[in-house]
Amino acid sequence: MKITQSKINELLTEPGCEHNHQKNGEKKNKACKQQAQPGAAQGGCSFDGAMIALVPITDAAHLVHGPIACAGNSWGSRGSLSSGPMLYKKGFTTDLSENDIIFGGEKKLYKAIQHVKNNYNPEAIFVYSTCVTALIGEDVDAVCKAAEKKVGIRVIPVNAPGFVGSKNLGNRLAGETLLEYVVGTVEPEYTTPLDINLIGEYNIAGEMWNVTPLLEKLGIRILSKITGDARYKEVCHAHRAKLNVMICSKALINMARKMEERYGIPYIEESFYGIDDMNRFLRNVARKLGDPDLQQRTERLIAEETAKLNEKLAPYRARLKGKRVVLYTGGVKSWSIISAAKDLGMEVVATSTKKSTEEDKARIQKLLGKDGITMSKGNPQELIRVIGETKADMLIAGGRNQYTALKARIPFLDINQERHHAYAGYEGMVNMARELDEALYSPVWQQVRQPAPWDLEISEQLTVNS
Repeated sequence: MKITQSKINELLTEPGCEHNHQKNGEKKNKACKQQAQPGAAQGGCSFDGAMIALVPITDAAHLVHGPIACAGNSWGSRGSLSSGPMLYKKGFTTDLSENDIIFGGEKKLYKAIQHVKNNYNPEAIFVYSTCVTALIGEDVDAVCKAAEKKVGIRVIPVNAPGFVGSKNLGNRLAGETLLEYVVGTVEPEYTTPLDINLIGEYNIAGEMWNVTPLLEKLGIRILSKITGDARYKEVCHAHRAKLNVMICSKALINMARKMEERYGIPYIEESFYGIDDMNRFLRNVARKLGDPDLQQRTERLIAEETAKLNEKLAPYRARLKGKRVVLYTGGVKSWSIISAAKDLGMEVVATSTKKSTEEDKARIQKLLGKDGITMSKGNPQELIRVIGETKADMLIAGGRNQYTALKARIPFLDINQERHHAYAGYEGMVNMARELDEALYSPVWQQVRQPAPWDLEISEQLTVNS
């Protein structure tokens, strides 16, 4: 797939994306192509976004054509887990040198593809272009096509160099790659009326494993996972599902929409966080599949699971009730985590609207109430100001904000892709409650909030002298 300005414009103006069709004038496409601001974090490039979406295909090899730093920047920073193959955890790169940049690195790429095939025997090889290889004009598509004939497996070019745009654009470019080279290339052994795909679920910390057993109890089969804990061949036959379920992200909305156009597969967007959202997910899937008996079984399962969950959560709700939380995350989590916190009796006093759609913002405002604070930007200074103003007891945010929480001397919970605990589904609610409780009631906070010993000594001396 060649990257052209028309392809980039097509993805930036994706009709299924609420960032676009609910904005007008100058605000149109702002979330997709916003430029980096001095002193602010960029949040990842297109190359990074493409790898986020594709690397969770666990039995494929992921080869970065570029300097070694590009590969090193991406591997191991996200907690996507696998129930089987671990090949996706190995980092492969052509490690271009200055001489390669001057004289070309296509031969090196060809040899690297052969090396990966001969030594690791992957189901497929994804080859990622980078800023350097795109700028010097490397024909990655041609090399992949030639190498594919030689090695006898699919060698798929991923043209998402970092300079073309944001991480979100990279997610969409990865979706376009799957649509062009993977989806629809293999037929499944069999299909059922209850086959679904999960799109935009990356199995961070094993979260999907909290949900799949529930679907199995209902007789719903996940035909393809795109792409958490995925296998290459299952993505190939994703076109035979009866329903696509977008999970907590608009990043791959282009893929869901185009699969509806090409294969007639409807899609819905759902969340796994919080009791209400989890119940809604199960009900909506059952309703969209159109099986009355399935809907009855779903209601019985919801009743059973919520009863067990309420029993497990009772001691945590007693300790967490009334605790005030500042939430700083993006997308659907900006409102779905509010719902989960309210289920535990906590009060979210402020949250971010970064990367949130207009629909997300409306949900946020409804959940927060008139006194709740929404933040479009959340640099450390702003977060500390809001924490002080709201007298918050805790900050829930991405890992890079933990130091902000430490400066404010309040507990912190990691909610983004680097986390090590699964918070999705009914079981995830118990995990979240436990982690919140342990963070809030850690004895360390009694220590850090006390004046330093040297400050106490000075204060005592001043008192005596006066």
